[in-house]
Amino acid sequence: MSYIKKFEDIKAWQKARELVKDIYEVSDKGKFSKDWSLKDQIRRAGVSIMSNISEGHSRQTDKEFLQFLYIAKGSLAEILSQLYITLDLSYIDKEKFDELHEKVEEVAKLIGGFIRYLSGKKSGEKTENWRLETDN
Repeated sequence: MSYIKKFEDIKAWQKARELVKDIYEVSDKGKFSKDWSLKDQIRRAGVSIMSNISEGHSRQTDKEFLQFLYIAKGSLAEILSQLYITLDLSYIDKEKFDELHEKVEEVAKLIGGFIRYLSGKKSGEKTENWRLETDN
């Protein structure tokens, strides 16, 4: 069991950070690097995930935190859709697509678990020092 005192302790944020790094690296190569619009959009979606998790953590209520977690999940779906475009345009190969798809799914599962946890808390419980039963 672990305690979350700062957003950097949130496993979903940590994994989202890794995903964003990968997105930046892959979008900086070949034809992908020259598609300014798609490159910018997928990068902004990645940054949105991390930003919404951290901003939600700073909010005073679980209800607000949940709202930001749902937005982060939406940004994950956006990235996944954009990854299909990059595959279809041969900006990335199938192996890289599968690797990034797996990372998107991992972050989605972590956020989903956090959403379920926060949704199941009794109202009035403290919003600081969240206790999670699992780190995955």
